[in-house]
Amino acid sequence: MLYIIKFLYSFLLPPGLFILLLLAVSLWLWMKRQPRQTFVLFMINLLLYASMTPFVSDALIGSLEHKYMPPATIQNDVIVVLGGGATSGTPDIDGEGNLSGAAGNRLITAMRLYRHTGLPIIFSGGQVFADSGNEANIARRQLIGMGVAPQDVYAENRSLNTAQNADNTAQLLKQHGWSKPLLITSAFHMPRSVMEFHRAGMNVQPYPTDYWVSQPGSLYAGKFSPSGSAISSTGTACKEYIGMLAIWVKSLV
Repeated sequence: MLYIIKFLYSFLLPPGLFILLLLAVSLWLWMKRQPRQTFVLFMINLLLYASMTPFVSDALIGSLEHKYMPPATIQNDVIVVLGGGATSGTPDIDGEGNLSGAAGNRLITAMRLYRHTGLPIIFSGGQVFADSGNEANIARRQLIGMGVAPQDVYAENRSLNTAQNADNTAQLLKQHGWSKPLLITSAFHMPRSVMEFHRAGMNVQPYPTDYWVSQPGSLYAGKFSPSGSAISSTGTACKEYIGMLAIWVKSLV
């Protein structure tokens, strides 16, 4: 009964509320004997509803997360971590500025691997927006605060997107003579990241982290409840697929 209540409640708040409002408009058009407009609006509403459900968003994100698995053994000479958002001016233990959830998860994985391997870490990511933090600078401070030797942390703090992550990291690898990078990023982001690093002339060993979808999944009413987090995940997955398509098209030119 609790899950049924949660399912119904999801249609009383945005974005589920908008689905009901569009459905009401569709019914009004149907009563006005406008079948073509009714059909078009109903199909748009159906697509919006699907994009708002965890059933669809999990399927899209999961299809990206399945492509790579963490390696059983690590035979690399450097760890490369990609940023994923940061705030500026927010209080932290030893300064100001914090990494966002995805970037924080990537940082934790890098720290754990550093303790296991002792490999140097390159954190790649700059200040993407005027009110966001510089990802690499924040990550360097936090890694040192967690015990990483300062000489083992390299802040690539200029990149604003994944393509620049790859290009700028390639320069650092060449400068220091590293040739076997271990690439850490969110599992959904790994396929596009690998393509970008290959484009930049690097063969990377993927080490995905920050998984969003449980395996194996389960089917229940909540999977079909519209939610803001689900539509955000759907948008994230679509961005990754469009990005991979763009890289592929550029490779053909």
